[in-house]
Amino acid sequence: MRVLIIGSGGREHALAWAIAKSPLLSKLYVAPGNPGTAALAENVMLRPTDLAGITAFARERGIDLVVPGTEAPLVAGLADALAGAGIACCGPSAAAARLEGSKLFTKQIAEAAGIPTARWESFSEADAAHEYLERAGAPIVVKADGLAAGKGVVVAASLAEAHAAVTALMEERVHGAAGASVVIEECLTGEELSVFALCDGEEAVFFGAAADHKRVGEGDTGPNTGGMGAVFNPPWATPEVIERAMTEIIRPALREMARRGTPFRGFLFAGLMVGPDGPQLIEFNARFGDPECETVLPMLAGDLLAALLAATKGGLRDVRAAWRPGGSATVVMCARGYPGAYATGSEIYGLDEAGAVPGVTIFHAGTMMGETGGVLANGGRVLAVNGVGQDLREALGRAYAAIDRLDWEDGFCRRDIGWRALRG
Repeated sequence: MRVLIIGSGGREHALAWAIAKSPLLSKLYVAPGNPGTAALAENVMLRPTDLAGITAFARERGIDLVVPGTEAPLVAGLADALAGAGIACCGPSAAAARLEGSKLFTKQIAEAAGIPTARWESFSEADAAHEYLERAGAPIVVKADGLAAGKGVVVAASLAEAHAAVTALMEERVHGAAGASVVIEECLTGEELSVFALCDGEEAVFFGAAADHKRVGEGDTGPNTGGMGAVFNPPWATPEVIERAMTEIIRPALREMARRGTPFRGFLFAGLMVGPDGPQLIEFNARFGDPECETVLPMLAGDLLAALLAATKGGLRDVRAAWRPGGSATVVMCARGYPGAYATGSEIYGLDEAGAVPGVTIFHAGTMMGETGGVLANGGRVLAVNGVGQDLREALGRAYAAIDRLDWEDGFCRRDIGWRALRG
């Protein structure tokens, strides 16, 4: 098979790393890719949202399967454009990708399907949103309705913080049109969990669980980020919780989407809060998580490409994902200043030495090649350092041992990834 992956981050590097192992693969491309994917595939200089360019390239090169890693092209209609050209895509149509493209749409689906979720209201006028906050009180959650690169959610501990979030999103438009309307919902308590399912429109196969660390600071403090690290199968991902997530959240959503004539195919990512009453839906995403993808895929024992192909053909009924024993953890190395303003262009030394630590794989998340051949920082989240081991503690120890071999003066990471899971 000739396969094209869409995206340039750590998630896409992990997808390429896993797909490259498949005996079904004959040629792998990544658009646009990064220095990490270049060691596994041929990078193609196409923007992920260049739907016409991607479709033309796929047709010219005889691509058998396109695997979108990032959400923007899916929301823009990449799967639809490829379908029109007769090219298989393991990702949802634009209509189905609204599960990620609109927080309001997700809430409407949850309501129609009877999915447990937080109480909520939506607003398209800032004054009405501010008035509601005064009635509802804090803590409370304010969400931009549209795509905001994982940064459009504010968990406000005070009314002042909630009002500031509404002002920033709806009046100052810090995330552009994504904040033209907002969803305001109750603040759920418990432990967060990312649950992944591979879907073919009717069937859903459980594809791993992880706990992400969104806050930039240790002890889960500071502003939200795209993800500072993740651990595989935390203690609260019990068999009962996973079963309830599949039967009460993911499969009902799949049935409701099919009922509406917009079946969901590809990876469905359910962000959950696990509390005393079981899992409740926080949000849906229409693709694999990042850095969860870099954490889950190293534990996959089967052929990822075969499973993706089955999803595009409606053949998941007999597919089951198999997992390796042990623990997996990913620590993200970021450019100083992230998630605010950060500098790019600093060189990262010691990548080979760090990658030589047993059980470690380094995924490139935001890098570029320098003129002299060195690897340079080219983003806010720059490296995703994964460690696997006999248990989570060993996995984390290996990931941090690798980080300690890196020489990057402008980089930083959280030193407490997995602290809640280790605490049990």
